[in-house]
Parts: sequence; C-alpha cells; structure tokens
Amino acid sequence: MMDDTAPVRLSALAHGGGCGCKLDPAVLSDILSGAPALPMPSNLIVDAATRDDAAVWHINDDTALVATTDFFTPIVDDPEVFGRIAATNALSDVYAMGATPIFCLALVGMPVSKLPRETVRAILAGGRAVAEAAGAPVAGGHSIDAAEPIYGLVALGLVHPDRLKTNAGARPGDKLILGKPLGIGVFSAALKRGELSETAYAQMVASTTRLNTPGAALARLDSVHAITDVTGFGLLGHLSEMCEGAGATGTVERDRVPVFDEARTLAEDGMKTGASGRNWASLQGKVETPSDWSVKDEILWCDPQTSGGLLVSCAPDSVDEVLAVFASEGHSDAAVIGEVTAGTPGVRVV
Repeated sequence: MMDDTAPVRLSALAHGGGCGCKLDPAVLSDILSGAPALPMPSNLIVDAATRDDAAVWHINDDTALVATTDFFTPIVDDPEVFGRIAATNALSDVYAMGATPIFCLALVGMPVSKLPRETVRAILAGGRAVAEAAGAPVAGGHSIDAAEPIYGLVALGLVHPDRLKTNAGARPGDKLILGKPLGIGVFSAALKRGELSETAYAQMVASTTRLNTPGAALARLDSVHAITDVTGFGLLGHLSEMCEGAGATGTVERDRVPVFDEARTLAEDGMKTGASGRNWASLQGKVETPSDWSVKDEILWCDPQTSGGLLVSCAPDSVDEVLAVFASEGHSDAAVIGEVTAGTPGVRVV
C-alpha cells in the first residue's frame, strides 16, 4: 500500500516536463496532414486552420465562446506549484484570444500506485486556486490511472466577437511585443539535473504562475491586431505561426528579446531540453538568422516555454499603451522585440 507520507519527486516520474512534452512540430504536422478536410459549421469562426490558441464558437452578436485544453507532465517537484503552473498555462490560451475565462474542467492522469494521495490532492488544490483567482472555477473533469503524472484543464471563456484576437491578424508595420522573458525550458532542464539556483527557481515559479490577464484588456484596443502565447514551440515557432497566418515576415531584434539572466548563462553552457532541438529542426527554411547565430541562440529562441508570455502585434503608435496594459497587470518585463514587415511568411532575426 502506498505510504502517503513518502516523499516523491514528481519530475522523476515523467519523461519530460511542462510544454516541452508537446509532440515534435514536424511529427504533429505529418499526423494532421492525413486528416480529411471536413465542412465546418458557420458558427465555428476559429478552428485549427491557423493553429490558433483556441477554438471559437459564435453564439450571437454580442458573445463568442472560446474553448481550449492543455495538460502536461510535471515541470517541478512541488505538487501544489505543479498544479498552479498547469492551470495558469491552460488559461493562457483563453487570454490569448482576448477572452475572459468563465469556468474549467480538470484533466487528471496519475500513477496512483506510485503517488501518495496527498500529493494528488495538492496538485488539484494548486490548479483550483489559480482557476478561482481567474474567476473560472473548476466545475468537474475526468481522471484516469496513468503511467506518468498528468494534469491540466479544459478552459472556457467569453469574448465579444468584435474583440476577438487571433494569431493571424498581424499587419505590416506592426510592432511585436513579448510579455515574459524566455528561458523556462532551460530552467526546467537545470532543475531536473539539480543545477538551478534558488533565485532562478523563484523566477521560474513567479513567471509560470502569472496569469496572462493582459490579453483580455488588450482585446479592447483596436490597435492590437493579433495575439498568441509563446509556449511549447518556443518564440520562433509561435512567431512563425503568426507570420504564416498574416502572410508577412516577422523581423526580430535579437538583443531586445527579454531572457532570464541565469537561463542565458545555462544556455551558454549547453543546458537545454530535448524539445528545443526538435523545434529548431521544424523551422528549417522558415527562419533567416544572422551570421553569428550560435547554439545558445538556437537553445533560447526555440526553448519550450511553459506558461510563457503573450506575443502581441500592434500598431506602432499604440506601443506605449500596450506596454502600460502589461505593466498594470503585473507584467513589467514586457518588451518590444521587433516588427512585422511585408514579405514571404517567416521570421528574420537581426
């Protein structure tokens, strides 16, 4: 019988962690390429066509329903913190569409023969606390006995159809703003190896449990043309999707991209997740890099971000207003990282 007092390292029970568990982008594309195109009902105004953050159903002239789901294996060993991170990450996709969350359903898979029940209770409590703080209580869910710990949410939200923000609305001339620093995947890899400092761990938890609430406020600005969030495919992967949807080029100034200091140092020493290499491989032919592009750049720019920041495309004259919204919601690290230009869909790093 399981000893409910026995300490268990959650990360030791999982092959990966956080959004780094996502399928290889190339593998996912290959799998989905075989799916037949089916007619969609007219009320389904956002589907998987542009790989957006959520599906959207038009209810009436004033209301659209945003629906998404996200779940993964542990990125940290503290069960309550794991629950908080997973819930924050799942709700991010609702905010990325400009919506306000209304309620959630829990998705739970636990190796019940290996985990004390109190550990599972703590995971659920952490997720529930975040959902309630977002005004979107956990109303139910589904659980299974699984080989690895898995937790996440189905998250639902509401938005006015005219205020909906997709990942495909960026326009040439727009400025690109990133809401959180990069480096969470590098931090998670270092944590699993016992090489992450207490300071960096605190930064990691603070970032991954900070709700992307600016998304709902930014949706009210006509000058904001597109929003997505940077998660498992890294900055380059999600920016590439935004550019493909817009039919434009994203030009990014490398030195302006916010990165956690310790993550930069760890990346220089080769610390990385397995997902960063897969992400980079999937982007061949889509990204133009400078002559001094290094392995460190590849690691950081393709680093899978668990509960990462919002990526916003907005009119240049609204930059100060957008940054003020981020700051008012506790996202003081938000920074302008580049712009959208006319050209072949893809990303150019300068």
